[in-house]
Parts: sequence; C-alpha cells; structure tokens
Amino acid sequence: MEFRLELVILPVSDVDRAVAFYSQQVGFVVDHDREVNEDLRFVQLTPPGSACSIAVGKGLTDAAPGSVKGLQVVVDDADAAYAFLRGNGVDAPPVQELEWGRFTGFADPDGNEWSVQQLPAR
Repeated sequence: MEFRLELVILPVSDVDRAVAFYSQQVGFVVDHDREVNEDLRFVQLTPPGSACSIAVGKGLTDAAPGSVKGLQVVVDDADAAYAFLRGNGVDAPPVQELEWGRFTGFADPDGNEWSVQQLPAR
C-alpha cells in the first residue's frame, strides 16, 4: 500500500495576497482557482517539479493563518534558490551549511514557514 502526500492546506488571512506571493514571488504554478460559493474558495498551487501541492482559500480550514511551520522543499542548488527568492523580494536568510544539507527558507505573508534544502552529496 502506498500513501502519497499530494496536498497540504495552508491557512491564510488573504487568499489573493497568498496566491500572488506563492505564484509571483516564489514561482509556484496556480493549478486551480475555484470559488464554489461566497463561503468556499479553493486555490491549488504546485512548486515546479513537485508531486505535492498546497491549497489556500476560504472555508478550507479552521487553523489560524500562519500556523503551519516546518514545510520543506528540496532544490538542486540552495544558492540559486536563495538568489531567486531574494531577487523576487522574498526575505530569505543566507544559505546555511549543515551536515545534512544546505538551507535557506522563507515565510509567507501570514507567517507559514518553509525550509529550502539542498541535499548533501550521497
């Protein structure tokens, strides 16, 4: 039996601001944007090359905006990811080298936190 993680819901306070941030500044692809009714809107965004997407919207979760911490994406080059993020106005910390990889990261406008990891050579 397989269990594949394919969608993570992020609580946000302003859907349009979150969509703009993830698509225009971080480079995620907007897969779907559907307003079912005035109480339900679903926007799915996918990081390039990822099998897992995120969803932001209205009526998707009762979690507090910005309460998701510890999300992680993996990149081939942490320095290039850092330059890309900073070049798009994202406040990313300088790349840190650790035994288990090279890291930078970012938070969305609500404070949901992401780690960006370059895996060590194996």
